[in-house]
Amino acid sequence: MCKYLGFGRIRLQDESSDIGKGHYQLDDIPVRPIENTMRASTTNISNFLDEIIRPIFDNKCSTAAIIDRTSLIKELDKYAKKGLLKSSTLFCTFDIRNLYTMLPQQEALNILVEFLHVHGYRKVKGIPLDTIRKLASIVLEQNACVYDKKIYQQVLGGAMGSSFTLTLANIFMWKWQKELVGRQDITGEFYGR
Repeated sequence: MCKYLGFGRIRLQDESSDIGKGHYQLDDIPVRPIENTMRASTTNISNFLDEIIRPIFDNKCSTAAIIDRTSLIKELDKYAKKGLLKSSTLFCTFDIRNLYTMLPQQEALNILVEFLHVHGYRKVKGIPLDTIRKLASIVLEQNACVYDKKIYQQVLGGAMGSSFTLTLANIFMWKWQKELVGRQDITGEFYGR
């Protein structure tokens, strides 16, 4: 979702500026905005956050990760060897369309801090969590694009090209899946994503 900022609120120095140029539907209608953030001002912050937080996520949440077909087959094989795969077994899949670009920004930032707290972090690589949150906020909230000679700010989700957006989306899903995974662990059922 984007909102019109108007030229009075953000000023471009020249037309070769590195503000992302994306495709947005106007009038605050959510669509799938895709921004090129390769040379955006937030790219280095995004890469830095991804470098320090993704390893934590990968370490703490790897048990539910289905990376490819081979890992799915291995997990299903383990499930079958436990005697749980039966002819009555139901499989459920779901897809969250446009997750990266539809993340509620403040909720995602809160979940990021919660995730780090739950896993015993008060600092990451010496950086306090409030600073991590502020840096993540910059990555999410400072995405803008030019369309039809007007500047629009992305106010929902993050840029698809941002390396940290993927990690943040995974952490967001961690919060959602916690209860489900807990139930699956108790019953011995299989869960993966």
